[in-house]
Amino acid sequence: MNPPLLHPAASLLCVGFDGLEPTPFLVEALAKGVSVVILFARNVGDPEVSTRTCSLIREAADRPIVIAVDQEGGTSRRLVDGFSSVPSMRELSDGGPEAVADAARTTARELRSVGIDFDLAPVVDVDSNPDNPVIGDRSFSSDPDRTARLGAAWIRAMQSESVAACAKHFPGHGDTSQDSHRELPHVGHDLARLHSVELPPFAAAIDCGVAAIMSAHVVYQALDPDLPATLSRTVLHDLLRTELGFEGLLLSDDLEMEAVTSLMPVEAAGPRALEAGIDLLLCCHREDRQRALLGTLLESGPSPRLDAAIGRVGEFLARYAR
Repeated sequence: MNPPLLHPAASLLCVGFDGLEPTPFLVEALAKGVSVVILFARNVGDPEVSTRTCSLIREAADRPIVIAVDQEGGTSRRLVDGFSSVPSMRELSDGGPEAVADAARTTARELRSVGIDFDLAPVVDVDSNPDNPVIGDRSFSSDPDRTARLGAAWIRAMQSESVAACAKHFPGHGDTSQDSHRELPHVGHDLARLHSVELPPFAAAIDCGVAAIMSAHVVYQALDPDLPATLSRTVLHDLLRTELGFEGLLLSDDLEMEAVTSLMPVEAAGPRALEAGIDLLLCCHREDRQRALLGTLLESGPSPRLDAAIGRVGEFLARYAR
C-alpha cells in the first residue's frame, strides 16, 4: 500500500475532537497532513484511558505527530483523575522557582507517560487587573519580574523532560476586563507600559529557549488599534519576531473564540493569522469549522510566509513528535 499523500499546508492546523477515540474527520485530517492534535477533558480520563486515547490517535496517524493539552495547575487542568494535583500558578509561586520547577517536571513526566508531548503552559501573563475574568490565579504574580522568573523556571524544567512548553498569551492578557472566549478585549496602555509590565515575562521565556508562544486575541491599541494580536503583523512579526527575537513555534489561541469569530469566520481568520506571523492555527471544537479551515489551507498557493510556517512546524515536529 502506498503511504498517504500529505499536504504540507495541513501541518499548520491543530485540531481537537470529541470522545475517547479518533473521529472519522480526525482520521481524515491526519491522513491529509495535520500533525498536532489537542486534547480536552472530553478526550481523557485516568492514565489508562488517556494512554489509550493517545495510542489510538498515533495509530490513526501512522507517523510521528505531536499531541498537546492545556495542563497548567489548579482548576486549569484537563488530566485530573489519577494525576498529580498541581496547585495553581499563583499558589506555586509562594514556593519560588524550586516549587515551580518541581511541579513542571512532575507534570511533564506524567504527560509523557500517557503519550502527550506538548503542554500549553505556562501562563506568563502578569495578573495586573483584579477584575480579569480569565487569568487570575493562572498567573504567577502581579509583578512582572517575578512572573518572568517563575515562568522561566517552569519552561526549563518542563523542556528538560522533553515536553514542549508554551508561554501564553502574547503580548499579555493580564490587564483585560473582558474574556476573549466571549468578546474582543482591548488594552489601551502605551508602549512604555507594555515594555515594563506585559513583555518582560515573554522576553525571559524566549531567553530560556521556550519551544512555543501562543498569541492573544486582544487588541493592543498602542501596537495595532485595528486588529487583535493574533491577526496583527505589527504585533507578531515586528514586535515578537524582530524586536524580541523569537524563532520558535508561534501558535494562535483557539480561532473559535468569540474574540475572533465576531470579526470573521475561521476560514478567513486562518490565512490572516498566518500572514501576520502565526505558524500553527488552533481550531479546537467544531468539525464544520475545522473542515472549512483545512480546505482553505489545502487550497493555499505557495508563498514565502506559508513556506516559513511549514518549515517552523517541521522543526518543532522534528524535536518533539513521536
